[in-house]
Amino acid sequence: MASHNQTRRDFLKKVGMSASMVAMTGSMNMFSCGKGQEGPPNIVIIFSDDQGYNDVGCFGAKEFETPNLDRMAAEGVKFTNFYVSQAVCSASRASLLTGCYAERVGIQGALMPWSTIGLNPEEETIAEILKKKGYATGIFGKWHLGHHKEFLPLQHGFDEYLGLPYSNDMWPVGFDGKPITDGKKSFYPPLPLIENNEKIDEIRTLEDQAKLTTVYTERAVKFIEKNKDRPFFLYVPHSMPHVPLGVSEKFKGKCEQGTYGDVIMEIDWSVGEILKTLNKHGLDKNTLIIFTSDNGPWLNFGNHAGSAYPLREGKGTMWEGGCRVPCIMRWTGQIPAGTVCDQIAATIDLLPTIAAITGAPLPKKPIDGLNILLLLKGDQAANPRDHYFYYYGGELCAVRQGKWKLYFPHKARSYEGVEPGNDGFPGKYATLAVGLELYDQESDISETKNVIDGNPKVVVQLQALAEKAREELGDRLTLTKGKGVREPGRIGNYRRGQVKHLAVGKEVKLTNSYHPKYAGSGEKTLIDGIRGSLDYNDGSWLGFEGVDFEATVGLGQSQSIKSIKCGFLQSQVSWIFFPTFVEMAVSTEGDEFQVIKTFEGKAEFNPAPDIRDCLATFPAKNVRFVRIKAKNVGTCPDWHAGAGGKAWIFIDEIVVE
Repeated sequence: MASHNQTRRDFLKKVGMSASMVAMTGSMNMFSCGKGQEGPPNIVIIFSDDQGYNDVGCFGAKEFETPNLDRMAAEGVKFTNFYVSQAVCSASRASLLTGCYAERVGIQGALMPWSTIGLNPEEETIAEILKKKGYATGIFGKWHLGHHKEFLPLQHGFDEYLGLPYSNDMWPVGFDGKPITDGKKSFYPPLPLIENNEKIDEIRTLEDQAKLTTVYTERAVKFIEKNKDRPFFLYVPHSMPHVPLGVSEKFKGKCEQGTYGDVIMEIDWSVGEILKTLNKHGLDKNTLIIFTSDNGPWLNFGNHAGSAYPLREGKGTMWEGGCRVPCIMRWTGQIPAGTVCDQIAATIDLLPTIAAITGAPLPKKPIDGLNILLLLKGDQAANPRDHYFYYYGGELCAVRQGKWKLYFPHKARSYEGVEPGNDGFPGKYATLAVGLELYDQESDISETKNVIDGNPKVVVQLQALAEKAREELGDRLTLTKGKGVREPGRIGNYRRGQVKHLAVGKEVKLTNSYHPKYAGSGEKTLIDGIRGSLDYNDGSWLGFEGVDFEATVGLGQSQSIKSIKCGFLQSQVSWIFFPTFVEMAVSTEGDEFQVIKTFEGKAEFNPAPDIRDCLATFPAKNVRFVRIKAKNVGTCPDWHAGAGGKAWIFIDEIVVE
């Protein structure tokens, strides 16, 4: 046991994960409270949605003004190498609040209104650690970490909540503002506005969207007023500038760029209202205020998207334009005014840094963030984060150490070479085949010159770091399961778990290939002893797009069996259907098979995720081979939003007993 613990500590030390960084939790003495200020400092985090690196005046914006954010930078510190864990909504937010790479806490991509998972209640958030120090906690804005009651903010340490449970485009309304009656968006329920744990209203129109920034701001100001005499944590995750864009009459038509610029100017106004309220109550010197974005701009929306210039690509990619975001921090009298930090830092570093400032305890479970207090203090020699891992959807896309960033072969979204949309309508995506590529982030911030051929030692060093990350956090690209990955919260933990049976660890052969995006652990997924949940991303399912399923399991020597069972997932909103026909058969030699049982069905409308277990029981037979065939629907039915598109089959475990 001692040896195992030592190995884990060594790993955490080497790859920068926070179990080795807890020593600075008593570091709040690094920042003494200003004269007349008493008690621990207040914490304010303002988190915009899809705002690009270039979309703040002090980061280079030209067609609109952000005077309040610029003033924050002039009075505090601007981070030029600040990262989110994934360039997408839910994963990014999970990391900010938990101090973990999204892979560690099991949150990938953007959770949907029909998702059956959320941030696990066992994870500790910034709000929860600060509650232990007597902080009032409030969130006003977009949550997006699970819309079921058990996953909402009040179950994660917040005292108050008002906002949307997920993205503002997850509603049955078209880009033109008109209700949708067919197509994928017709599956969306009405967009709820939630207060605490209850829905109090619905966002039905673009005019309703235009009120959101003001509503969040008013509640944030009210929260400060209410808690001005005690320490508080205020989290304002704006729904904007995620499309559909909404801006109030106060800012509509105010800038030359158009609606997107109007929206950014209103977010800047919101920042100003918070700064004004803090100043009104003499809280400036005792409040750390942080502004950043959840990921880069959604570039295929054209003039309704921002800019990541001079960075490459945008949201949904792990090129710099997707995951490097603007970040400004201000703490009057504590952070040196007008400083610029070029060191690597990330949203995962906020929790341990806030813990150090406030004296709050770190979470009991391992986290990945580092204490970056020295960077806030302006220590030019400090470099707490030696390297950073770039994950997307469970795939380790790249790793950076110092100025060097190494990409690993994968397929990625791209905005290059395709025409963007305009005025609220999207353009198409391209797909980019990324190779093993090395970029110098100091001399080539736009990632235009692959210098891998001239730096073999750097490549070897970064590849070694990547192996450490895969061991701990996994990597779908190499079918590696990380030993440090934790489960997300699940509704009822439906069916998920281990099962012992005769086929575990045996040989399995497939007739058709599974899709690499839903590869689990490869063929072994079918005989690894783990059954899947309602979440098709849980790593226990194999996904087959547009083809039938056929697998043969070799049991080795002859075995006496009396039952065969396998499970299929249906999630019609994700184009996953139950098979229309399933056949179970056995054989002694593997050449001729005896059919034991068949199942038939048809595709019927049911948007709720479901699992169907096909079970065959029979008098004991001595066999060496088990075969499962399942017929795919083929294409989505006429009544489906994706009519004519390729349908999927998802299967988890072939259980032989």
